Amino acid sequence: MTPKYVILIPQYNDWEALNLLIERINQDVATDTLAATSLVIVDDCSSQEMEKIAPFAGQKTQIVRLYRNLGHQRAITIGLSYIAKELPCEKVIVMDADGEDAPKDINALVAASEKWPDKVIFAQRTKRQESFLFRFFYGIYKFIFRQLTGKVITFGNFSLIPQRRLQNLVRVSEIWNNFPGGIIRSRIPYEAIPTERGKRLAGESKMNFVSLVLHGLSTVSVLIDVAAVRILIFSIGMSLVALFIIFVVLFLKWMDHATPGWASTLSSALLIVVLQSFLISLFLVFMVLQYRTQQQFIPVLQYRDFIEKVEEL
Repeated sequence: MTPKYVILIPQYNDWEALNLLIERINQDVATDTLAATSLVIVDDCSSQEMEKIAPFAGQKTQIVRLYRNLGHQRAITIGLSYIAKELPCEKVIVMDADGEDAPKDINALVAASEKWPDKVIFAQRTKRQESFLFRFFYGIYKFIFRQLTGKVITFGNFSLIPQRRLQNLVRVSEIWNNFPGGIIRSRIPYEAIPTERGKRLAGESKMNFVSLVLHGLSTVSVLIDVAAVRILIFSIGMSLVALFIIFVVLFLKWMDHATPGWASTLSSALLIVVLQSFLISLFLVFMVLQYRTQQQFIPVLQYRDFIEKVEEL
């Protein structure tokens, strides 16, 4: 029987939390939705083996084993490409294995998809369970992302993708680095509905400070051309400010007004620093434009190279 929904869950050494999550899905997802749903688990080359997977109350369970560890975002991309090419369905639901994406919110995503059938539906976080320090740095990341790209990102991987948009998405090379950022970049229409982030069901989070920084940089990299141009415009603005300050200092000296002895030196140093920043920004823009002329990685054409085997439970 062809499933109407497929739940895609990437995981790496998180089998205990995954089993608890499957049990929650069996309990919390509406019965009619669950009966029309299959489960695809992308095992990101885990070093730990799990002897038994909790039984799924839907149609069937598949485990896609990868040859090597690719990371969370790329595991999602491989899973989406596999479903798009080899597992016919109407809609795909992407969620993390740790339980922080609450299964009960799948019902809300499905309801929103009925309202907007041609759009990707994201779960927007209105309340987070992490520590104050994590939320503080996450707030800084969102601020920097908005300044560099002009976009606002308030959601993660938890989403529902209709079949038509899935076929668009697996041909977007940017999702290889960052899934939600790739959707923003591709201009695929999406909506976000408010949800509360749940708590991890078992184990410890693998997201540390370094991982958070890498995640933030990978998100910005998806829109690097926009970020590079905005940095260049900022550098030009700062250069104009520096020139204005130097003009004021020289004008005061020409008018024989008393100025500090270090004013001219400081103005010159400021001009040199700003001009260097401008030239580096200009170089970055040309590098990005050159990169856009190169052949890009298309996930749906090359995903099979990373799949070792597919197991059906």
